Amino acid sequence: MSKVSLGFVSVLALSLGSAGCAHNGAQSKGEVGPEPRHSDLSFLAHPALTQVGGSVSIADVAERVLPSVVTVSTTVVQHQQQSMMFPFFGGPSERQAQGIGSGVIVSADGYILTNNHVVAEAKEIKVITSDKREFDATVVGTDPKSDLAVIKIKGSPAGLIPAEFGDSSKLRLGDVVLAVGNPLGVGETVTMGIVSAKGRADLGIAAYEDFIQTDAAINPGNSGGALINTEGKLVGINTAILSRTGGYQGIGLAIPSSMAQPIMETLKQSGKVSRGFLGVGIQDIDHDLATALKLSNPNGVLLTEVRGGGPGAKAGLARGDVVTKVDARPVTSTGQFRNLIASSGAKKRVTLEIMRDGKPQSLAVDLGEVPDDSLAQGARGSDSSGPHATSGGALDGVTLEELTPELRRTLGLGQDVQHGVVITDLERNSSAAKAGLRPGDVVLELNRTAVDSLAKFKELYAKASGDVLLLLQRHGGTVFLVVRK
Repeated sequence: MSKVSLGFVSVLALSLGSAGCAHNGAQSKGEVGPEPRHSDLSFLAHPALTQVGGSVSIADVAERVLPSVVTVSTTVVQHQQQSMMFPFFGGPSERQAQGIGSGVIVSADGYILTNNHVVAEAKEIKVITSDKREFDATVVGTDPKSDLAVIKIKGSPAGLIPAEFGDSSKLRLGDVVLAVGNPLGVGETVTMGIVSAKGRADLGIAAYEDFIQTDAAINPGNSGGALINTEGKLVGINTAILSRTGGYQGIGLAIPSSMAQPIMETLKQSGKVSRGFLGVGIQDIDHDLATALKLSNPNGVLLTEVRGGGPGAKAGLARGDVVTKVDARPVTSTGQFRNLIASSGAKKRVTLEIMRDGKPQSLAVDLGEVPDDSLAQGARGSDSSGPHATSGGALDGVTLEELTPELRRTLGLGQDVQHGVVITDLERNSSAAKAGLRPGDVVLELNRTAVDSLAKFKELYAKASGDVLLLLQRHGGTVFLVVRK
């Protein structure tokens, strides 16, 4: 799925403004009539559900899980800029704002799983259970990269009913699910829908994404609430919606239980998550790349970079390898691959199945730990000099220059980039522009052969027939691109 503008992605915690405004969001809601206790949904028949006159009772599923879902109320201190009048008349430079989200009880002693954005920067956290009891809670651990957090009720009160985890990997498109939470601060709410899609990623909501998509109605305030299957088991944590209005438009996103449960256990034990690190750059494979790389299909992910001294390099991985499986699990996308490596954990050994030069291989890799600066660019290094020239004839509409010291400094290139030619200008409607080339790209390879000068680039391009496979340095990383000659 292509990336979605952050303007259309809404996380689901509900901000209620300053203290005392918690009920404003519900004042304009119209009344609705009571719903029947039992729905005629015989096609959902499951042994775990009570049968009423031959029909499945969704109400029984809801009653089973409602005691496990709580409202999470937070107080956050918001700092405000002082106006020019404050030095003379006084006035606050900060105010308290209230927020409401949801959470799921996961243990009888008071641990609750919710979203990180529900409790981030909270000065005070209160938990309200389905039987209207109110408790103070503290943060046990947070994981902003997955948008998950674990909080705990103080004092471990009696009578808490934990949810039972289900296996989200067994969900199929079209399976019926229930969303339970506190949307818009109106109180406990159950809505029903189906699983619309699985494995949604690259949406810009969190660093690690593998969302279940559902059309069960969820709104701000549902964050951290439960996504339940028809067995009454927890299969997801409701997190965000895709919407042009900020409200429900039929696309809700939940973190699958298969991802949330191990993160929850790690947060309970250590308060933080240690993820596996491979030390490679990756990109998805389309049909053009598959053809250029002589692959029989576009399955797997392509390694665009293998960082020297990293776990992947030590195991023998190389740029241009295509990873097709991790521990026998097929690799379907870059987002899924990142999740597989990360969730394997630091210092764990995984087996990668790869394609190299059209031949399958298997490599064992001892994963490292994701460094805090893993997304930072490489260290700036000394520059290499070279003659300056301009060429417009190698690719129509493309202007190339040698990699001079000035260009190296301008582009912020590190010591790892020792050769290449730089695209300094590009005609807007050229085939190269349509293929995705950009000014500032450094061409490192052409058809898997290193480019160390304009003369070498021209030579390789002249010999090339059909599509041209380029390896580019772009914004601190590398990417393969196919340009039709």
